[in-house]
Amino acid sequence: MRDGLKNRAGYDRVLMAVAATFLTVSSASAQADPARSSAAELAIDAAIPRPEPANVPPPTAADFRLDSTASVPDPAKTSQPHTTEKPAEPQPSAVVTAPAAAPPAAEPAREPVKTASTVAPADQPVADKLRELMGAKASRYFDRKGERAAVEKFYAAREFAPLWTQSGAATASAKGVIGRLRDAAAEGLNAADYPVPDFAATTADALADAEMKLTASMLDYARHAQSGRMHWSQAGSDILYPEHPIDPAEVLANVTTAQDASAALEGYNPPHKLYKELKGKLAELRGQRDGPVIQIAEGPPLAFKAATKKQPAVTPEDPRVPQLRAKLGITESQDDTRYDAKVAAAVRKFQETADLKPTGVLDDKTVKAINSPKRDRQIDTVLVNIERLRWLPRQLGAPALNNAYVILNVPDFTLKVMQNGAPVWSTRVVTGKPGSQATPMMTETMKFITVNPTWNVPPSIIYNEYLPALQQDPTVLQRMGLRLERARDGSIRISQPPGESNALGRIRFNFPNKFLVYQHDTPDKHLFAKEERAFSHGCMRVQNPDQYAATLLNIVLPNERYTPDRIRGMYGRSEIDIRFPTPVPVHLTYQTAFVDDAGKLQFRKDVYGRDARMIALLRNTGKDLENVVAHANPSYARPSGSSLPSNVAFNNDFGASSGPSFFERLFGGPPTPPAPVGRQQRRVITR
Repeated sequence: MRDGLKNRAGYDRVLMAVAATFLTVSSASAQADPARSSAAELAIDAAIPRPEPANVPPPTAADFRLDSTASVPDPAKTSQPHTTEKPAEPQPSAVVTAPAAAPPAAEPAREPVKTASTVAPADQPVADKLRELMGAKASRYFDRKGERAAVEKFYAAREFAPLWTQSGAATASAKGVIGRLRDAAAEGLNAADYPVPDFAATTADALADAEMKLTASMLDYARHAQSGRMHWSQAGSDILYPEHPIDPAEVLANVTTAQDASAALEGYNPPHKLYKELKGKLAELRGQRDGPVIQIAEGPPLAFKAATKKQPAVTPEDPRVPQLRAKLGITESQDDTRYDAKVAAAVRKFQETADLKPTGVLDDKTVKAINSPKRDRQIDTVLVNIERLRWLPRQLGAPALNNAYVILNVPDFTLKVMQNGAPVWSTRVVTGKPGSQATPMMTETMKFITVNPTWNVPPSIIYNEYLPALQQDPTVLQRMGLRLERARDGSIRISQPPGESNALGRIRFNFPNKFLVYQHDTPDKHLFAKEERAFSHGCMRVQNPDQYAATLLNIVLPNERYTPDRIRGMYGRSEIDIRFPTPVPVHLTYQTAFVDDAGKLQFRKDVYGRDARMIALLRNTGKDLENVVAHANPSYARPSGSSLPSNVAFNNDFGASSGPSFFERLFGGPPTPPAPVGRQQRRVITR
């Protein structure tokens, strides 16, 4: 044992001598290297203890001398210039001689974590239970990996101190969040999806369980409020909106640090005026607002009959009509007792929304449906439309263009140009037919417009329709104003040049998208007079394209002063592209329930049958709707068989688009939007 101690002491002296030598040699380099702040630190680095053999006894106090004079016992082996040149430097080496002091020095590094703890003694048992629940057990509360990681990091940073309770009592933040969750129905959500735990428990296990459940419900609410209870891909393969998921860490930080936790959580609902107005109407339908309830009395049937050549119009009068006008939101002539054409039309629209035969006659069934206090069908319709509004981007307009955007509501067959939250122009549109030719729902950006577009007939239409027709009538293409060209490789190209009879009309509005649809003019204007205008193959025909173009160009190019007359002056035989310096957002929506500019709740026919599918899904409370299908963008494709359908056209601009059926064009049926133009004889205007 004695020999072992001697050997150990000798080893220590050698180690200290090496450290002292390294200290002196590296002092100059330490000045040249700012990252190494002092020679003492270099000495400490050199004196890091090395692993000891298992049979070496631990050092004792006799092996150390902590005073500076004992740092190097053998002066004959110490370099003299080092001590005379820097007499103060050897002092830190006294610390170097005690490598065993390094482990205690590591303890203060852990102390800030312990001393900075905010866990009150009364909450420590709950914190201990929360620590146990993290990790593998956290999946009982959070089925999303990202949320589990965010929650664990959040609680670890606060040493698992409970957030929603203090000394076993619910905090103000907990009460605010609970109140918001219980009022979820007012936002068009389902309060049953966000269970509220009981904080009246007294055991640490129960309080920790309640803590995790409330955190999970809060994150579920924020996710549904911001992105919807169901993903848009569940409602159809022809829907595509930009994703805007929540960040769980941001939600935790935002709600838990806010002065009003309820308001912070409510803020994840859409900020749009569209949403807020529809939410208010939902409250009215549910009878959640004060005010007299209008009841229509029973009475004889009322029917309006339009005038004919042999008989004048029949407009019955009834004292119930003013109440009926108020009930159906007719603001004109509110005291008029005549059951005129306007009242009959409003009754007809209501009957459509109530699954009644749309006769326009006020009979007993219609009166009963109007007086229904619940109006379950209307409430369901409003709920699915609120859900669809959650899919839209949070920022609808382009900030650089005073928040300008285009919004087209398919069931209402209208298009609006919005700026600074108000409509600046609107027009009627024709949209796609129900089924595979339905106009998709999406958000894109309009990048340019084309004046005098050309239609290049796609190969599918040439092979499937034009060639068989040519075999029967060689003059059919000429009579339709189509050009046939044969390339050197033997291929055939058929196109329709620009002109007033072009199926695209005079202007095409381009917002490239995966569904390959766009907005455009049409030579056939008679369809705009119809109430329901679902006649196209997916694209959207605009009633007043010259006004639409001038409105958009005055937004993106305000100094150019475009007018409809100037646009019409560009009509001719050569294509002209006018590119937008800043793209304009375009939102294609499907709102069967909305609030009009007069503040009245409007319902429209569910032309594509989207409401029924969504109502069924939203009623499915037994599953997490977001996990029914993957959140990846759907792979959308038109129906296909041995060949492409006749309404699909391929081109060099966007790929494919809705084009007119050959036989519709031949026999005078309503034309549909053809493919974008080629690039021959095209002029581009840029600013």
